[in-house]
Amino acid sequence: MRELVYFVAVSLDGQIAGPDGEVTAFPTVGEHIDMIISDYRETLPAVALQAMGLDVEPQHFDTVLMGWRTYEVGLVQGVDDPYPHLRQHVFTRSAKAVPKGIEVSDDPASVVRRLKQEPGKGIWLCGGGQLASTVVDQIDRLVLKVNPIVLGRGTPLFSHGYAPQQFALTGSRTYSSGVVVNEYERR
Repeated sequence: MRELVYFVAVSLDGQIAGPDGEVTAFPTVGEHIDMIISDYRETLPAVALQAMGLDVEPQHFDTVLMGWRTYEVGLVQGVDDPYPHLRQHVFTRSAKAVPKGIEVSDDPASVVRRLKQEPGKGIWLCGGGQLASTVVDQIDRLVLKVNPIVLGRGTPLFSHGYAPQQFALTGSRTYSSGVVVNEYERR
């Protein structure tokens, strides 16, 4: 069975984006970026890969899941097909126009159940907090890039109420940028 992995940057106070969806406060240079380029290159949008002159052969994931607000971050910058090298799913409760090839649904739980039964590589949950809350019971692993910053307000890692979920720490790497990458598996 395929694995659903929530691979995301997060602040010390548990925010994955600022109040208006901005992610510009997170460090974009340092050894942690080198790790992403070497180990998780498929999580870089095509525009970044092209700017760096990099090709991508997905190592961990062949599918990406995004809530509408996460998808919209690129859309307002003119990027309507952020990960053409992956199978893309965008979730929204209202009909939205997206390029051909990007799948749109309003039922993330059933889509994740179906995807997990299909052959393939891992499924990357890109964000956001509402989507993560909707499928939290189906998340197999967390890879949290904990950034040395407090945002104060924003989009939480999970935006649901009290519902304890048990995960075990399986690895932790500290980078000179102050970013710590923690990996957890569901217990």
